[in-house]
Amino acid sequence: MRLILLTTLTMIAFAANSVLNRLALVDGVMGPAGFATIRLIAGAVTLSALKWASQKRARPPMRPPMRPGLKGAIGAGSLALYMLGFSFAYVSLPAGVGALILFGGVQVTMFTGAVVLRETVPVQRAWGGALAFGGLVWLLWPSGGAAPPLVGSLLMATAALGWGVYSLLGRGVGDALASSSLNFVLAIPLGLLVYTILPDQITTYGAFLAILSGGVTSGMGYALWYHILPQLGATRAAVAQLSVPLIAMAGGMIFLAEAVSLRFVIASLLVMAGVWVSMRSTKTR
Repeated sequence: MRLILLTTLTMIAFAANSVLNRLALVDGVMGPAGFATIRLIAGAVTLSALKWASQKRARPPMRPPMRPGLKGAIGAGSLALYMLGFSFAYVSLPAGVGALILFGGVQVTMFTGAVVLRETVPVQRAWGGALAFGGLVWLLWPSGGAAPPLVGSLLMATAALGWGVYSLLGRGVGDALASSSLNFVLAIPLGLLVYTILPDQITTYGAFLAILSGGVTSGMGYALWYHILPQLGATRAAVAQLSVPLIAMAGGMIFLAEAVSLRFVIASLLVMAGVWVSMRSTKTR
């Protein structure tokens, strides 16, 4: 039950990132590069402060500071890839289609990683993932056969790859706070590089939303995610994230006055059922 509650809290934080990003970019004034860069800086500052406070309270001997190795470089690169791809994709993609591409891609990435790393995938978990993914496809796929924009789709698929790799790396992390802090710090130069190449406008309102997203729902949310990932495993983590688009759409209904539809209610039941089936304990030989 504790794991389920922590996972639910983390998924709410992930969904809040989508809502905050859409609110910042909805009028086309705040740019995606500026939003992603400020989000990275805010996350790094918040996590570094929390790490410093935890070390100050700890009794000696304290752990030596983490050094960026190959795993740290991959973690920072995948984090920057996700954040930048996520922000740029939502410039042209509808929110629902973007969520489908993102979390569908994350599921494929993490299931593939689990197979490559020879993690046991129970049949029950696979069925739960298929049920949840089917509910998302039915809810979010555009009616009438309209294809989503190609550039935005490729950007969101890139973001899905980045987040999937970032989540796979988190399974073996011992100190979630230190690892998340290091990843954010190392990802800042990549965000600044993109902003230098593709500069865009930064507004006070957009910067406030980016700081809220980076410091609270990203920084603290991702640290919590790294904390529970070793207990979830790759496949259950992939299925659990399929609930995020539904939570994000519910947030849109609350904060953006979007209407509740019967299609949304039915799809929500399908996804929640799939996540519940996947999260249940299973006995494997």
